[in-house]
Amino acid sequence: MFKRAYAAMAAAACLLFANGSYADQPAPWQMGLQPSATPIMSQIRWFEQYTLWFIVPITLIVLALLVVVMVKFRASANPVPSRTSHNTVIEVIWTVGPVLILLLLAVPSFDLLTAQLTFPQNPDVTIKATATQWQWNYEYENTGDSPLAFDSYLLKDQDRAAAGKEDKSVYPRLLAVDNEMVLPVNKTVRVLVTAAPTDVIHAFAMPSFGVKVDAVPGRLNETWFRAEREGLFYGQCSELCGKDHGFMPIAIRIVSEDKYKQWLEAAAKDLPGAYKSLMAATDGSKKTVDVAENAAK
Repeated sequence: MFKRAYAAMAAAACLLFANGSYADQPAPWQMGLQPSATPIMSQIRWFEQYTLWFIVPITLIVLALLVVVMVKFRASANPVPSRTSHNTVIEVIWTVGPVLILLLLAVPSFDLLTAQLTFPQNPDVTIKATATQWQWNYEYENTGDSPLAFDSYLLKDQDRAAAGKEDKSVYPRLLAVDNEMVLPVNKTVRVLVTAAPTDVIHAFAMPSFGVKVDAVPGRLNETWFRAEREGLFYGQCSELCGKDHGFMPIAIRIVSEDKYKQWLEAAAKDLPGAYKSLMAATDGSKKTVDVAENAAK
């Protein structure tokens, strides 16, 4: 019986992934976080599941206590209310219990914060991301005699055909951009985040990487990540920044180191041509393209 069920599930999965592109993206009624692409996000996902082992029982216990109090101590069933002023055992329980729970939550929480805020000494790639209303500018640092900087705008529907990005399962509407940030897999990336001096506060957020940092005018913030798998990942500005806040996506394409070096060399001379060559090598090299996107504003 179980073997037949597993076989049916496997067949359904094959049919699902046979058409279009695989997208590990938000789905209707999704209850968990996005699939992780970095060690930090894997730790965040673990911590989220860990906290649920406390949140769910506490919620159910409080609900049960409320029901008991409403039923047992209602006016019709208990016309003479109790005059009990305190109970030593109960007071000890509701003092010691929360302290222990907070300690069990604090230890892994501090461990996660330490991992997030411990920056690698020698990052492989350094990029400066500058936000303005309503687009991003990426500047690759230490690229030798050929500096590389470009703007990244929301991809408009009328520009999809020219860009070769007509497949909306890979390049979703309102999340796809004209120029993605291209980075190598399994390399430490340092991102310097700021906003234009005369602009407003934005935020650089990439859910699958476990990254979210404010872009503040006149201030240089810093974050880092190391993507462990290739694919196309989407995020958004997550700080309300004006009327087009919801049209300021972030797209990062993670590729092999060889493809990254080839793209970097070509992009310094011909950015559109470099993207077309990279898309031909990545999108066309396999039937599916791994995609992660953030639908939250």
